[in-house]
Amino acid sequence: MENQPIPFQTEAPSAPPTPSAPPAQPGGRTGGRRRLKLPKPWPYFLAGLGGVILIGWLLRPSPIAVDLATVERGPLQVTLAAEGKTRVRDRYIVSAPVAGRLARIDLDTGDTVEKDTLVAQLDPLPYDSEVRSAQGRLQQLQAELAGVETQRPKTAALDQAQARIQAAQANRQAAQAQVTQAQADLAQASRDRARSQSLFTDGAISRQQLEADQLTETRQQQELEAAQERLEGAIADAQAAADALTVLQAERSDPDYLLDAYRAQIMGVEAELANLADQAQRTNIVAPAAGKVLRLYQESADFVQAGAPLVEMGDPTDSELVIDILSTDAVQVQPGDRVTLEQQGAGIPPSATVRYVEPSAFTEVSALGVEEQRVNVIADWSAPPTRLGDGYRVDTQIVVWSSDEVLKVPVSALFRCQQAWCVFVAHQGQAQQREITIDQRNALEAVVKSGLQSGDQVVLYPPDNLNDRQAIKDR
Repeated sequence: MENQPIPFQTEAPSAPPTPSAPPAQPGGRTGGRRRLKLPKPWPYFLAGLGGVILIGWLLRPSPIAVDLATVERGPLQVTLAAEGKTRVRDRYIVSAPVAGRLARIDLDTGDTVEKDTLVAQLDPLPYDSEVRSAQGRLQQLQAELAGVETQRPKTAALDQAQARIQAAQANRQAAQAQVTQAQADLAQASRDRARSQSLFTDGAISRQQLEADQLTETRQQQELEAAQERLEGAIADAQAAADALTVLQAERSDPDYLLDAYRAQIMGVEAELANLADQAQRTNIVAPAAGKVLRLYQESADFVQAGAPLVEMGDPTDSELVIDILSTDAVQVQPGDRVTLEQQGAGIPPSATVRYVEPSAFTEVSALGVEEQRVNVIADWSAPPTRLGDGYRVDTQIVVWSSDEVLKVPVSALFRCQQAWCVFVAHQGQAQQREITIDQRNALEAVVKSGLQSGDQVVLYPPDNLNDRQAIKDR
């Protein structure tokens, strides 16, 4: 017996059959085809979910390979890298003190010279000639000064003038006595004449007697006048003698101005002579101190002017270190800072100490043509250098800050996040962005003040496509 076909049932019997379905035949047959029953949807859902998971797993982002470094504690130094050069501390430039013809200098660079050793010679003949000429002028002036005394009046002439004054005074006194006597005689003659006049009027004497008395009065009057003239002459002689003495005394003091003039000229010639003698002695040029010849400015014989440099001297072992840095970096340098040298070797000191920073900056054009303000830092060696000469170039590191124990992170792990510093910390295979605070730093490491702990691993040189919570792996 044939198996009966299973009638076809749908999950929604109310739905009309599809137009493409053949009409049902009597007895439950459908055009001779067998209808299959569809399974429930759970297997399809699971299959779709598995496909989605497979596609997500295939399309998931792979971890970014990064370099990791460990945050640790240790020493740290902040340095300024700069070029320096050696410089002799006490440098002497021997120059020509006077103009003259220079003889050839018999020295070579590097020769050792003791103090007061003859290093150069100028021709002394011109200065010796000038010295002798000045000495001749000095002797001439001294002779003229001595000859001034011959122009003065002699002592005998003064004595004679004094004697003439005394004689004139005596003559004046005698003339004065004669005048006094004549005046007395005239007064007596006048009285006698008056009495004779009275007696003649009375007729007691004759006219002849009266005329005799009158004549006597007249003669006395004339003698008085003569005595007065002699007195005036004596007074004039006395005045003339006094004037003559005054003239002699004035002539004696007149050459005093010549003395002052000659003395002034002598002083000038003596000063000139001293200067010429000093210049003549300076033709022998000696070393001011012991040392080595660093440079010869003038080796061959030639005429040189006063002040022309001839030889540069100094002691290369007594040198200092001059470091040229930017003025913006100079504010970080303090006296006492340690300076380390890149060059190492026997005779080269391992370090130096900053003595002072020059207070004045100077302008220098860099290799790129940019004007820079630079400052010289002067440092003292820790030991005398024996292999470094004057002007040798050295590469230095000025330690402006140091500590023996700090928490430090590589500078290559830092990046800016807004106004702060951040790092990526490796945690459970992911990069976690963390904001930190740093303090001092150098070209390789920085001091961590907060945000990290010792042992944390940070990403070095974080790539631009690295984000927070992104998977990473160590290379």
